[in-house]
Amino acid sequence: MISSPENVREQFEALRRAYEQQLPKKVEELEQIWQKLLEAPWDLAEWEIFHCLAHRLVGTSATFGFAGVSEITYTLECCLRDAIATNRIPSAEQKASIKSLLEALKRATIDPQQDLPNTHLSDRGEFAHRNLLWQPDRTIETPHFFSLQEQKKLIFLVEDDPILAQDLALQLSFFSYTVEIFQDLQGLSAAIDQANPAALVMDIILPEGHCAGPELMQAIQRERLTPLPVIFISAREDLTARLQAVRAGGSAYFTKPVDIGGLIDKLDTLTAHKPVEPGRILIVEDESILATYYAAVLQQAGMLTAVVTDPMQVMQPLVEFKPDLILMDMYMPGCSGLELASVIRQQDAYVSIPIVFLSIETNMEQQLAAMHLGGDEFLTKPIEPSHLVAEVKSRVMRSRILSSFMVRDSLTGLFNHTKTKEQLYIEVARAKRSSKPLAFAMLDIDHFKSINDAFGHLIGDRVIRSLSRLLQQRLRKTDVIGRYGGEEFAAILPDTSVQAAAKVFDEIRDGFAKVRQQAAEHEFSVTFSCGVAGFPEYGDPNSLNEAADKAMYAAKRGGRNRVKIAQPDEI
Repeated sequence: MISSPENVREQFEALRRAYEQQLPKKVEELEQIWQKLLEAPWDLAEWEIFHCLAHRLVGTSATFGFAGVSEITYTLECCLRDAIATNRIPSAEQKASIKSLLEALKRATIDPQQDLPNTHLSDRGEFAHRNLLWQPDRTIETPHFFSLQEQKKLIFLVEDDPILAQDLALQLSFFSYTVEIFQDLQGLSAAIDQANPAALVMDIILPEGHCAGPELMQAIQRERLTPLPVIFISAREDLTARLQAVRAGGSAYFTKPVDIGGLIDKLDTLTAHKPVEPGRILIVEDESILATYYAAVLQQAGMLTAVVTDPMQVMQPLVEFKPDLILMDMYMPGCSGLELASVIRQQDAYVSIPIVFLSIETNMEQQLAAMHLGGDEFLTKPIEPSHLVAEVKSRVMRSRILSSFMVRDSLTGLFNHTKTKEQLYIEVARAKRSSKPLAFAMLDIDHFKSINDAFGHLIGDRVIRSLSRLLQQRLRKTDVIGRYGGEEFAAILPDTSVQAAAKVFDEIRDGFAKVRQQAAEHEFSVTFSCGVAGFPEYGDPNSLNEAADKAMYAAKRGGRNRVKIAQPDEI
């Protein structure tokens, strides 16, 4: 659920107050380390810890609007960086500067909003003087997302032939359309106003006249703010009828007998409101309060977030959350952002996932190094909430567009062979961790070569699209569907037993066999054979794949048009 602007402002203010209460403890920690360093011989590792703590305080304090604290800590961080660069004990002058800065920092935490003395100001422009907290007059626009719950679309079918009407309604029902039939125009206008159907399929010739359908639709369309999608069907092929259909806002015109595949293709196009899934952002930031802040900003913009404060624990949420983008701090204890990016990029499944670094680092060489090791963008802390949202949304959108070209089959829009196998590895790993079942199915259209030989490849492509559409409509959003190649398909059903999956595919098989395919004046039906294998019966992706494939061919040998469950003792 996306929070209201008022709730988000309250959340930001609560985070800010919590951070203000933590400031004295953070400064005390710096002072304790400083005293320890003064009493011990030079130890580069200890000085780097001191520098890391100061570095983190710069970005977090600026983000929460504590400009004075941020400016002092930035100057301290620069002093420590110089000392570390020389790899020797700081001079007496450097020690005096560090001591003075720590004292100023302690005073600043008493009143974090106090003005700074000019002696501590460094030339950083407005870096530390911009309050980046939520402002009432700067609400980030929340995008509208369509419901992800798939619903059957309502189609009004206006057809006076009851047998044809029932047949069309049945065919459309196989593809998740609910059809309401009207045999004449009586009550149609009122029904449209009340139910607001997704589209109309209307005959030209009705009891009211030879062009009654288009004539009424012209009147209906004039009264609407948004034209209603309408497809006309008719035995008439003359230009007059087609012209009337166009004038009535007709988007398509089919002559009888109606090409069911073409009609469904057009309905899919006219009624497609593909859900825009919220961006999924994995935030890797060791400062939990800062991670919570980033999460709140992105959630307000309609995104889903997962937070990791320990970089060593990133792999599990990376697999389970499936982020579109990783927002990562560059400097973290135990494992830096640069190192973590390299580890993530070593895995083929995550080579293309965008990684955006967040840091106060202004050194161009360091930023370029971050890009070289796998980063896609470098954002400097503190960053305006609106800028953060814009950068993340832009990266997610571009990543999804590029991914669709790389991982989608151009004919069906399903995952391609490579991506499907990649997803199988990911889902099996998840099933192992959660100790839950998983089903993997392979489907092959029966006698597909004969279809191509008899009717041509264009008709064959239409058959492939019809099966892909049926799979997408009958399976869940969490299921993975891919075109494995040619007339072969594959599907991964997480949290599903092999028996339950076989039942689902048997229902799909039965529905697909009832769909009438059209080729010129010929009508024909098509079937498929399916093999299903389950985890944990088959414990790894390769054995699952092989078992499902063998079960599928066993189904073909058994007579085709059936679903076969893989049995370890049989296959």
